[in-house]
Amino acid sequence: MTPLTLTATDARPGPAKAKRTAWVPTLVLALGSLYCLIPVVWVVIAASKGRGELFSTFTFAPGTGFLDNLRQLSSYRDGIYWEWMVNSLFYAGGGALLSAAVSAAGGYALGRFAFKGREFVFKLMLAGVLVPSIVLTVPQYLLLSKLGLADSYWSMLLPSILSPYGVYLVRIYAAASVPAELLEAARMDGASEWRIFSRIAVPMMMPGLITVFLFQFVGIWNNFLLPYVMLADDTKFPLTLGLYTLLNQGASQPALYTLVIMGCFLAILPLIALFLVIQRFWSLDLLSGSVKA
Repeated sequence: MTPLTLTATDARPGPAKAKRTAWVPTLVLALGSLYCLIPVVWVVIAASKGRGELFSTFTFAPGTGFLDNLRQLSSYRDGIYWEWMVNSLFYAGGGALLSAAVSAAGGYALGRFAFKGREFVFKLMLAGVLVPSIVLTVPQYLLLSKLGLADSYWSMLLPSILSPYGVYLVRIYAAASVPAELLEAARMDGASEWRIFSRIAVPMMMPGLITVFLFQFVGIWNNFLLPYVMLADDTKFPLTLGLYTLLNQGASQPALYTLVIMGCFLAILPLIALFLVIQRFWSLDLLSGSVKA
């Protein structure tokens, strides 16, 4: 019996097999994209339907009431929807900026300074990542109510400032992207620690900080439980809580359903615009880093 030998040609998969294998991940990604995009498409189409068209026409058939729905939503309770929109932009934008700033300082300190207890603090931050934010909502409410800050703008901003995941991400990014030799050279030139952090470290960590900002913005924008527990005055509501109250009223007034859907459609637009703008900054940061290298 002669031994079986394999040549390099036999070991390589044929073009047909490689082509079939390539179609598998493509099909999985296509199905995942459809699963994610179909609800968005439904909201866009349903926002164009008037009261009589919403439940009487085909699901994915466009309607003719887009402008009427927009006018009715804008005039509902003297334009309270736009107050909710401004509140959401304030909570998400302000909270994300403060969180990115705190994460930059904390992550840089943990990543580029050696001090006693650093590993303990870092592991404590990792433990904080594992704790769901929903678990902390009630304790945060009790603490802020003792301080007299419940039902205020601070009750939405303060819980959003510290992000354990943001500190962890910036710590990893600072350790990888900020060379210790560059920091030592700056110290030898007489630069202060604040100047080194603000002029050298922060620009080099900017892609990571933008990522933290995006995650925090989306998380605060979509947060429902925190404002539901903290706020009682509906003029301070964000979009999530405002649309929820509007939907509850729609149970007795079905005409409000079209306003809720239009409000959901408008609530998507700032997130899309933010992602497009931040994607541009990501590209610029990566390009500038490659040029400097």
